[in-house]
Amino acid sequence: METRFESLGPLEAALWRELMMAAHDREHGWHSCVLATHDAHDGPDARTVVLREVDPERRQLFIYTDARSAKHRQLDADARAMLVCWSPQLGWQLRLRLICEVRSEGLDVTSRWAQLRSRPSARDYLAPLAPGVALPDDPARQPQAAPTSVERTHFALIGAQVLSVDWLELHRDGHRRARFDAHGARWLQP
Repeated sequence: METRFESLGPLEAALWRELMMAAHDREHGWHSCVLATHDAHDGPDARTVVLREVDPERRQLFIYTDARSAKHRQLDADARAMLVCWSPQLGWQLRLRLICEVRSEGLDVTSRWAQLRSRPSARDYLAPLAPGVALPDDPARQPQAAPTSVERTHFALIGAQVLSVDWLELHRDGHRRARFDAHGARWLQP
């Protein structure tokens, strides 16, 4: 994108449009982002997640997870998180400060599972072992995922309320930075 925004209003609208596109376009740089949480014992923890849905009017993002994952436990203990997105095509970095809620039951979860259950990625939520569990030395003895027709899964939904967006543009004509939050929109020193 070669357009260089000079006003904060159009820039913020463009950021949300790009986030919406990223949720549906696997090639978009923001489709896979880094979600950082905090573990009371080990401190900061970060991992790559896939941006699944974006609701710009409510300023919400949605990510799928395994209900047994460390991030679920961490977000239950401290709902604050940071999502970092980088797009080399745009030259834009986003840092989104979030309050997250992880849900493993309810209509919003079951409706998304109904759409996902026939896809190969559904197997991630059907694995008999939790993410991060040590495997046997013999991979052939590794427990196999249940067939995707199983109703009970470990699928969970992370709903993230965006509290602030920190945008950084790296550009040959000069870097720029802006923040959008409850205090309004403002340019920042990069």
